[in-house]
Amino acid sequence: MSSKDLLNYCPNYKEIIDFKDKSSDVITLKLISIYQDFVFKANLNDSKDIKMIKEFDYVLNKYRVDYLFRKELKSEIINVKIKKSCQDVLRAIVESVLNIFNNYLFNTTRKIKIARWI
Repeated sequence: MSSKDLLNYCPNYKEIIDFKDKSSDVITLKLISIYQDFVFKANLNDSKDIKMIKEFDYVLNKYRVDYLFRKELKSEIINVKIKKSCQDVLRAIVESVLNIFNNYLFNTTRKIKIARWI
């Protein structure tokens, strides 16, 4: 993948790679490693791969900037189960992260927070 393609599909690449969580936990480091592996191993001739790259870039940028989502993903990712018969473990992990994000969006948009004025 050329750097031009990378910037087209992953506009947040540099920020994600350079992200340092205050706790420098293992989950964050693993997610960044998975992100790099997935981006560089994706087939750019496949529209599904391109779509997943763009979504994964968006989700990991959200992980970087949104503390509540980061906390949610860290608690949910440890419950992800990958079957031994899975052919592409990397893709399965990325799909799981995208599903966790979609559930997070669904649950946070369903809860209406009302400010209390004193």
